Amino acid sequence: MHSLRRGAAEALEAVVHGDESSSRVVGKTVQQIQLPEGTSIGAIVRGDDVMMAHHDTVVQADDHVILFLSDRRHLEAVERLFLRTSR
Repeated sequence: MHSLRRGAAEALEAVVHGDESSSRVVGKTVQQIQLPEGTSIGAIVRGDDVMMAHHDTVVQADDHVILFLSDRRHLEAVERLFLRTSR
């Protein structure tokens, strides 16, 4: 987590774990991921490739997702999205 604009926004890197049955984000497009208000995915790092995130970019296991939050209060909700589920 890094503060931006003198603390008015935050940048966060989340590593994607699991598979489609144990993750809320693996196999979903950026558009399908229900992010909290004021949160956006800016880029995805996959191996040595850095990709700008578009609405149709599909998130894969082991991706590093760069997110921007305009409200730090949504940090916990964003973190929960990237935790493995127990399905």
